[in-house]
Amino acid sequence: MRTAAGRRWEPIAFGVALTLTFLILVGLGTMGPVWHDDTDPLAADTGTRPSWMRKLAAGEKPPQFVLFSFDGAGSHPHWQRFLPLAKRSGARVTGFLTGIYLLPDDRRGQYTGPGHERGRAAISFGGSDDQVAVRIEDLNAALAAGHEIGTHYNGHFCRGNEPSAASWTRAQWEAELGQFLTFVRRAAEHGLLVDEDDIRGGRTPCLEGELDALAPVLAAHGLTYDSSRTSDGIAWPARQQGIWEFPVPIVRVPALDGEKVLMQDYDLWYALNGAQEDPSRDAELTEATLDTYRAAYQAARNTNRAPLTIATHFNDWSGGAFSRAVEQFMAEVCVRDQTVCATYSQVVEWMELQDPEVLRRFRDLPAAQVS
Repeated sequence: MRTAAGRRWEPIAFGVALTLTFLILVGLGTMGPVWHDDTDPLAADTGTRPSWMRKLAAGEKPPQFVLFSFDGAGSHPHWQRFLPLAKRSGARVTGFLTGIYLLPDDRRGQYTGPGHERGRAAISFGGSDDQVAVRIEDLNAALAAGHEIGTHYNGHFCRGNEPSAASWTRAQWEAELGQFLTFVRRAAEHGLLVDEDDIRGGRTPCLEGELDALAPVLAAHGLTYDSSRTSDGIAWPARQQGIWEFPVPIVRVPALDGEKVLMQDYDLWYALNGAQEDPSRDAELTEATLDTYRAAYQAARNTNRAPLTIATHFNDWSGGAFSRAVEQFMAEVCVRDQTVCATYSQVVEWMELQDPEVLRRFRDLPAAQVS
């Protein structure tokens, strides 16, 4: 298995940046379940409540959920591309917003990262007042279209930028999340329609942080899910300390002869060519990433039907190779039968409609593996 050996910060929009990861492998498993395939959970999807948002019948397959998520969620050009695509394909996506993107640069002093000096962050702040205003318009448009906004917290302090999220205490997570929610509330004065109550979950910077410290903070603020752990293969979410945990899968990458890599765009970039900008390989990287997504989807769909997390960023790495792969995969997969491209909160709502024993059986199935 290959992982990113270091972090490279790339501009995403208005000086925005993001990064990547560490991980651990656990367990193996390739066997899938056998279900009766006599119903289509997506048939006759009419009205405001989708037809699949219901309790499964006895022996019925769950839909194959696909969860597109974008860490940072601050790039105007990328929102402009993805919103029309999501509408055409019927997808709902989740943007994990970095809170300081709501702070213009001249108000950076309003943020103090846990253990860090006031006004300091590992990434850029929100830019000018005009840039923040455009970002607010994008977030409002996403919300109006049925997409979800979650939290990517604020300062993006990863290992090597200590004290990092990896070592934060419960009190430090409380300070970080509390500031994020404050920025959301204050942005309402400038037109943001995303309400504090709309924030139902998130992803930590670089997937770092101890769940024992983080989960009580999430629960205290009414959040219901997190997507910051990893799993060997595609596994069903499980409730841990009252929080639904949606893991980011580690999968075999066909272009790397089956070598296992965390299925996140930066990690794929690092594994495929060392995270180097090489225009001659842009098309190759798009195809390799797309093949990985397709293989992971087929593995889950054909076996345990676990929700598939597509963890990504609004980025232009390698000439936009990874964004193009996400765009193409969204366009082709979200229109497939028995497939639902949903937000995390939608899947949480669906799971809470199910018989707990049915969900337990799903969770007990071996994680889906790319062969």
